[in-house]
Amino acid sequence: MRKYWLNDLRGLVFRNSSTGDQESIHEVQKTELQKPDGHVGGGDENAERGNWTNKREYMLSMVGYAVGLGNVWRFPYLTYKHGGGAFLIPYTIMLAVAGIPLFFLESSLGQFASQGPINVWRVVPILQGVGVTMVLVSTLVSIYYNVIIAYSLFYLFASFQFPLPWSCVAWYGENCTASPQVCTNVTMSVNESLLALNSSMSSDNCTQPSALSLPGRSPSEQYWDERVLLRTPSMAETGPVVWHLALCLLLAWILVGAALYKGIKSSGKVVYFTATFPYVVLLILLIQGAIQEGARNGIEYYIGSQSNLSKLSEAEVWKDAASQIFFSLSIAWGGVTALSSYNKFHNNCFQDAIVVCVTNCATSIFAGFAIFSILGHMAHVYNKPVDEVVASGFGLAFIAYPDALSQLPVAPLWSILFFFMLLTLGLDSQFAGIEVIATCLQDAFPTFFKTRRSMVTVGVCVLLFLLALPCITGAGIYWVTLIDHFCSGWVLLFAGLLELIGLSYIYGLNRFIKDIEMMIGRKSTTFWLWWRACWFFISPVVILVILIWSLYTFEPPTYGGVAYPDWGVSLGWSMTAFCLIWIPIVAVWKVANSSGSLWQRVKAACRPTEEWGPFLECHRGERYSDEQRHWRTKSVEIHSDVFIISNNNTRL
Repeated sequence: MRKYWLNDLRGLVFRNSSTGDQESIHEVQKTELQKPDGHVGGGDENAERGNWTNKREYMLSMVGYAVGLGNVWRFPYLTYKHGGGAFLIPYTIMLAVAGIPLFFLESSLGQFASQGPINVWRVVPILQGVGVTMVLVSTLVSIYYNVIIAYSLFYLFASFQFPLPWSCVAWYGENCTASPQVCTNVTMSVNESLLALNSSMSSDNCTQPSALSLPGRSPSEQYWDERVLLRTPSMAETGPVVWHLALCLLLAWILVGAALYKGIKSSGKVVYFTATFPYVVLLILLIQGAIQEGARNGIEYYIGSQSNLSKLSEAEVWKDAASQIFFSLSIAWGGVTALSSYNKFHNNCFQDAIVVCVTNCATSIFAGFAIFSILGHMAHVYNKPVDEVVASGFGLAFIAYPDALSQLPVAPLWSILFFFMLLTLGLDSQFAGIEVIATCLQDAFPTFFKTRRSMVTVGVCVLLFLLALPCITGAGIYWVTLIDHFCSGWVLLFAGLLELIGLSYIYGLNRFIKDIEMMIGRKSTTFWLWWRACWFFISPVVILVILIWSLYTFEPPTYGGVAYPDWGVSLGWSMTAFCLIWIPIVAVWKVANSSGSLWQRVKAACRPTEEWGPFLECHRGERYSDEQRHWRTKSVEIHSDVFIISNNNTRL
């Protein structure tokens, strides 16, 4: 048993379809796969891998995966920053030309092959390293993403007290004003070479003649830095493990592990709540915010009369719109492919892609109203313009918005609802990230992990918990920002670009379209015209432009105005290189293990393997039957300067 397991380890990425012991390995796998599996239902179409219990669980899982924290804390800020309602124009266009086409492509690919993001690249073996890159990115992102869930858990628990611990009253006392001051005593030494600053917070104006009155940090900002994070001055000063965050992180991983204990059979039940509850909370927060004073000003800044159509002439607006679509839909992370691989073969993946993408974008717009109505009230209370209280990312979720909630009547109730919403939004996305890892392991070692899926889930959760410990030290927020900055940007863009090139130019669009039609039925030429244009030209160009622009405008990461040390930036680039280096490594391995001249080896590595096609024999049809596959393999003619495959719908 062990020797076959090790063979599978090598074969996950480096397998040659022509190796002599494949038949014996498959016989052992066939015997092992006949063992009962608690993760496969009796009515599943695919008795080896399992299927979603019903369509609802798949759709809720996909919506939960796509709709994440970025919909709440990034999209509203981008809309405000880039002209309000005017930003919806480039956002909608990018959804049509990049978001939906790529989402449709990935979900079709996973459903057709019923394999995870690594094994689906049997379609173009030379690019199988792209799948490895996707899994590595999902792994690194899962490490820090659960830390953010841990932050949400801590705030959720802290919300069960009155007044809220980050409110002005709780931080400074009953006499606290909306804008506390820093009273700084300035003294000079005899030689006037030393400046001593003795600062203290006060709710009153500074009365000492030698004191300067300066604006102070808000209570919520101080609570975030000094109580939650115990933040050190820089990344170079690690500090001890923050134990209250460590316990919250452990609880977060327990929640993830429990939900995924039986794979999609258990997570599919959990998403009935986690995927729908955020919409209930957003609606409640919108209603509550809309009846507060100043809410109208917030909405005006978000998508009202402050809209600025002249912003559409700025290239950065279009770049940010495309980037938000790309990352919001979780394209090139591997999750879309992994989740869709558990669909039944004839599921309408085209319809699903449209519904999920439109729901994701509509949620972003809807969340903006809930966020800005509350921020408008906060600006009214502080007597400030709205643009002075608007923030993005951590600043919105854990500083600005908690501060705004503390100004509402019955503040703990709204705080509990908000952070519970962040928790459910994060968990849905985290489920898919862990499912990517577990699916690839199960596809790689089906004979070993078929009856041990629970062990895989628990093992992955324990390992990632340990790897996340640096992210919950005093310098943890710097590590979280570093991983996010270097691992969820250019790497995904590059992987998405290669994905399009591999399927459109190497495998062949006509051939891929015929594969899709095997699942959803034949469509007219007019129907495919738009998708051909996007997959072949428009989407690759959009991604390439974003990639070049992002690299051109690169700036080293910072957090809270603190610059990263050179070794920290170098470490970030090393993580990027570690994720991408597998693409050339696997490509070279595939070429080296082919036969013939160098050009013949390259062309052979670009040809689909014999294992490529529908997972179940009953779905392979004439195009992928054993006899037809054997005929196609024999009819390939390789010359020194020409590559001809009998299927004239495929060209290289």
